[in-house]
Amino acid sequence: MITLKSNREIQSMHEAGKLLAACHREVAKLIKPGISTSAIDRFVETYLKKHGAIPEQIGYNGYQYATCASVNDEICHGYPRKEPLANGDIVTIDFVVNLNGSLADSAWTYAVGDISDEAKGLMDVTLECLYKGIEQAQIGNRIGDIGHAIQTYAEARGYGVVREFTGHGIGPRIHEEPQIPHFGSPGKGLRLKEGMVITIEPMINVGVWESKMDANGWTARTADGKLSAQYEHTIAITKDGPLILTMQ
Repeated sequence: MITLKSNREIQSMHEAGKLLAACHREVAKLIKPGISTSAIDRFVETYLKKHGAIPEQIGYNGYQYATCASVNDEICHGYPRKEPLANGDIVTIDFVVNLNGSLADSAWTYAVGDISDEAKGLMDVTLECLYKGIEQAQIGNRIGDIGHAIQTYAEARGYGVVREFTGHGIGPRIHEEPQIPHFGSPGKGLRLKEGMVITIEPMINVGVWESKMDANGWTARTADGKLSAQYEHTIAITKDGPLILTMQ
């Protein structure tokens, strides 16, 4: 079931998004060779609780952490861990904020020290894919318009667009209808309506789009072991165009 949010609900989600964005800005200051993703996870949990929010991912379907921390070939849902990040790594930090019952969700890929041209190119294209998708999040457009904009931009530059994981509606629950694939055909799929709140979160790979799952049942990796990046915003569909609720 798709729930349309009132202006008041969107404003409350925007407040959650502002807190999430502020936390990401602090995370960016921490990213350097030698820090562990466990330390980043502890920081995020502490920061959110200090500011009166709940790290919503803890306990979600048994997940134990405030963040997902996906390194290099990990596409999404990487477990935070004690091993330090190394110079040249890329890491995606993804988390959901619950502020007074209103949710916001955003992932961001960070460079660790000096990264390769390949990694930088991937990050640049993935971030541009995010905003290409957001441009299509207009009343009257269809979900396929979002996916098509992302897919055509990435594939024209030789990158793989992950199919198995998608954006989604968000509201009182982390995952609501509709699903928002990052591939598709223009003019196809559900029509976007004012009051929808969705995530757009392209996961883009240097190589093939296919993934494989770790034994933990959460962490997805690229099938060919090549790099993957992800950027995500929570978006409200409004009469004035897409409103980014998690803008940094």
